[in-house]
Amino acid sequence: MYYTPRRKWQLRIANAIFMLLFLTAVGLLQWLGREYSLRFDLTATHRHSLSAASIAAVERLRGPVAITAFASPKDDMRARIRGFIDTYQRHKPDIELHFVDPDESPDKARAAGVRHDGELIFSYAGATERLGPPTRLDEEAFTNTLTRLGHRTERWLVFLSGHGERHPDGRANFDFSAWAQELQKRGFKTRALSLAENPQVPMNTSVLVIAGPRVRLLPGEAREIQKYLEHGGNLLWLTDPGPLHGLEPLAEFLGIEFLRGTVVDPNSEKTTGYADAIAIANYGPHPVVRDLGNTITIFPRTGALQLNPPKGWQGAALLDTQPSAWLESGALTPPITFDKGKDLRGPLTIAAALTRTDDKQHEQRVAVLANGDFLSNAFLANAGNLDLGLSLINWLSRDDAYVSIPVRIAPDRRFDVSPYTKLALLGAYFGLPLSAAGIGIVVWWRRRKR
Repeated sequence: MYYTPRRKWQLRIANAIFMLLFLTAVGLLQWLGREYSLRFDLTATHRHSLSAASIAAVERLRGPVAITAFASPKDDMRARIRGFIDTYQRHKPDIELHFVDPDESPDKARAAGVRHDGELIFSYAGATERLGPPTRLDEEAFTNTLTRLGHRTERWLVFLSGHGERHPDGRANFDFSAWAQELQKRGFKTRALSLAENPQVPMNTSVLVIAGPRVRLLPGEAREIQKYLEHGGNLLWLTDPGPLHGLEPLAEFLGIEFLRGTVVDPNSEKTTGYADAIAIANYGPHPVVRDLGNTITIFPRTGALQLNPPKGWQGAALLDTQPSAWLESGALTPPITFDKGKDLRGPLTIAAALTRTDDKQHEQRVAVLANGDFLSNAFLANAGNLDLGLSLINWLSRDDAYVSIPVRIAPDRRFDVSPYTKLALLGAYFGLPLSAAGIGIVVWWRRRKR
């Protein structure tokens, strides 16, 4: 094809204008990429995003967080730490990360108590926490460390013992060791207390937990618990269907009546497989339960209660069954049917909360549940039971900022590939654009020579 000199100049000018516009567009894209960040996580498990629990925990920290990583520059340790913390910095830009080489600065590492290459030291508002090497660096451990930083005072949960109660260190199915471990991850401290050996509830108790005694308390023990409440102590009382084993005065003091029988529900049976395993999915406006959303909580062999708050107390129902439930007064042998005149038709209250405020505006908090199995080792992992258990403790210990934080933290989301796969990915990443550019140059050169 023949081009006149004028036509050639027109093509050159058009090509120059096109190249100028192209370079301008590339420059604008680079500027936009530097000034503004826009990310999309299209992975099925959202492996490159933080869970709602982590986002809520990091946003609760008011003020900068300094993280010192004692990591040597060998391998890709620093890159892994920097990349991991970057996901948190997107939600909290004032997280500051500094690296210290423990080989070059052994004195600093020794002063910080660092034992392993890759340990992280957190500093926030005068408090410090540490996290192990990158082999243990995952979202659950990191978020729990931030949660502990947000609590500035010791919070002791004291579990009444000596009467066959569920124990915070016990490994049996009915014990609470799994729940206690989750509490300890979030900065709570737990201990068992026998009033027969130590006849006074410690002054630094944040919450006293009574978890289903199976042996009658001595009168002096019951009086000590009531004295603890009279002085403004917070209480979590978990009972099971049956006798109160010497805690009748405590129920009268709080205006709680425990109803005889076991709750059954045919609708829950369709979900849980058992008529006496009650599933609850609808919650009221109380802070303990209002953020559970569509989470289901399951209560095996639960009782029911009625609340009549005494003077000076305010009470609210926390958990109510469906209208299809009833309180079965007879034996739980199939077929279980409602007996009019003997059984009590639902909805039934299985958990309640009480509060009162003293002259110094100090709010005392009590939660009473006619069930303890839902937090036991055997049932804690079911549905939202752990969410409810942690929400109860946060509310009772007056950590209101953490009551609504969900529990579920994403599992390990790292994507590890072999060196050969990395080479293939790099080849595709650079090879395809270079191939396209090469083809374009060849086509342009051939057309130019016509």
